Amino acid sequence: MKFEARVEVSHLPGVLDPQGATVERALPALGYRNVSEIRIGKAIRLVVEAPDETAAHAQVEEMCERLLANPVIEAYEIEICREDPGS
Repeated sequence: MKFEARVEVSHLPGVLDPQGATVERALPALGYRNVSEIRIGKAIRLVVEAPDETAAHAQVEEMCERLLANPVIEAYEIEICREDPGS
């Protein structure tokens, strides 16, 4: 079976986010004075073949630990959905 995996990677609390800080400083100059606590992360989408959702999740989690995220400074969330067979 094919599963679509969605991975959201963000900085751990307390880890500096220089890209988010830059955006937060720039937005008031564009008229957006009501925005704060900006965090920049990354979104990863992939399709994985696995016998079931549990196996797909385990494989994607291993990918995150080994390559997709830096567990020292980043957290990640995984969402697994069965791919639509009609697509």
